[in-house]
Amino acid sequence: MHYVKAKGIFTSDYGINLYRGCTHGCIYCDSRSEIYQINHKFEDIEVKENAPELLKKELLRRKPFMVVTGAMTDPYVPVEKRIQNVRKCLELIYRYGYGFSCLTKSDLVLRDLDLLKKINEKTKAVVQITLTAADDDLSRIIEPNVCPTSKRVEVLEKLNENNIPSVVWLSPILPYINDSEDNINSILDCCIDANVRGVLNLDMGFSLRPGNREYFYQKLDENFPGLKERYVEEFSNSNFVYGENYGKLKRIIKNRCQKHGMLYKQEDIFDYVHEFPSNSVQSKLF
Repeated sequence: MHYVKAKGIFTSDYGINLYRGCTHGCIYCDSRSEIYQINHKFEDIEVKENAPELLKKELLRRKPFMVVTGAMTDPYVPVEKRIQNVRKCLELIYRYGYGFSCLTKSDLVLRDLDLLKKINEKTKAVVQITLTAADDDLSRIIEPNVCPTSKRVEVLEKLNENNIPSVVWLSPILPYINDSEDNINSILDCCIDANVRGVLNLDMGFSLRPGNREYFYQKLDENFPGLKERYVEEFSNSNFVYGENYGKLKRIIKNRCQKHGMLYKQEDIFDYVHEFPSNSVQSKLF
């Protein structure tokens, strides 16, 4: 872990990244890709120590909207337990009447359930959870340093009990690893039981670009002997990989989501997550 003084806090689409790098160890992580230019060891978390101060300045001078985080780095990496950048930012988001959404794989998000409830009562809070493998043993292989799927399902259930909407990222789909109908249906069962608002699948594939490709292939050799050779033969140097049955899996998701009233189109889910409610109770304290 190392600290930096950030010059700004918002990305071009008003997202925030409080950390750079990750220790979850997910074998498929696109954030390892060279295009993101992380110029330090990926597991050496870069902490933006002045992030709360920067966020406060921005929130004071803007009209409220949905503040989102988690696109590049899970906001609830283990260092968050001590640094508490997310919690500090949540306090500001609540105080100044903004909305909030995060994408995470960690049950640490429940530490902030009190603030998420307050934000959701005042404006809007949405928690997005990634589920890739219904089986905990498989989850521990492809996402080794984060809580397994069963714990994340408990998070979804707890959010539902507290009327906080959730979205599940059923992504990425890794050919010959988690692309079975049984796996997809089991995850959808959990989504239905937890009353999630939407299920996002990002076209049933995953990125395999320079930077993350090498790490992914290394982990295939360690955990799935012989599978790397099959990938190389079938996908060569493709930057985005689709399994042979991705069309069938997409139809399963579409049909079950439609039946149970869950969003499934990417644009609809993104619109929902980013839409700031017009009837919010807002109050800026200067």
